[in-house]
Amino acid sequence: MILKTKAQKKKLAQDLAAMACRKPQNDIWRRLLRNKLGMVGITIVVVLVVLCLFANVFARYPYDFQMFEHRFEYPSWQFWFGTDNFGRDLWSRLLYGGRVSLLVAFLATLISGGLGAVFGALAGYFGGKVDITIMRIMDVLMAVPPILMAISVSVALGSGPINTALAISITGIPHGVRIMRSTVMAIKGNDFIEAARATGSSSARIIFKHIVPNTISPLLVNSTLMIGGNIMVISGLSFVGLGVKPPTPEWGSILVAGRQYIREFWPIILFPSLFITLTLFGFNLFGDALRDALDPRLKD
Repeated sequence: MILKTKAQKKKLAQDLAAMACRKPQNDIWRRLLRNKLGMVGITIVVVLVVLCLFANVFARYPYDFQMFEHRFEYPSWQFWFGTDNFGRDLWSRLLYGGRVSLLVAFLATLISGGLGAVFGALAGYFGGKVDITIMRIMDVLMAVPPILMAISVSVALGSGPINTALAISITGIPHGVRIMRSTVMAIKGNDFIEAARATGSSSARIIFKHIVPNTISPLLVNSTLMIGGNIMVISGLSFVGLGVKPPTPEWGSILVAGRQYIREFWPIILFPSLFITLTLFGFNLFGDALRDALDPRLKD
């Protein structure tokens, strides 16, 4: 009986030591890896990003190489996704176009997420007139449909990847502000914030050292979900002629170029649409899995 008790105490001590040494990020990775749909989304995202990032390796032809003798070729061993109306390889154009789409989407998410975090933190922490002023401005921005706002800003700034990213980022700022504001308002009443105030910490130090690090989880989830939506807006702007201009390939511009051939030649519409759909599907699954992994209420 004594030996059994000692063995139990030893095992308990080992379990407590293991729990003390276990890092929170290990638990997050473990929950993320156990989410099957999340792993499907991560796989789709990783494959698409690798293909587009190393397009010069995976592409069989330059994206602007015209072979007029091979116009409107259907998928074959030579042209995996066929060719367009100028004889350009669709597989190559989709890979290089993915570079532009993903770059603009990531840049727009970074800008809108950063500005949303700053204004949301100020509104949630200070409250009062600062909160009212910032939120009324956000209400005005949210009153305009996102695609109309993006079109208006894109018309004012002009076309191009950078201007397109700026136009799209404005539409995502209000959502980021609201998420950050609600998170900060839930955190600022905690004891460690009161302790920081009692020790004489400035508002800037409290916001950036104590509050912002505790809001990373919702910001990451929101950013992941925003990337997929931004890709859709980018494609929509290019489709109406306000996004990235030819000859630079982009998934939306490839779609609009093949719009007039939709009845005669289906590959020029099917494959760009498939890339856009897979990207949206992958990022949404990844965002949902990341939200579940970062939620402390789901710890087992």
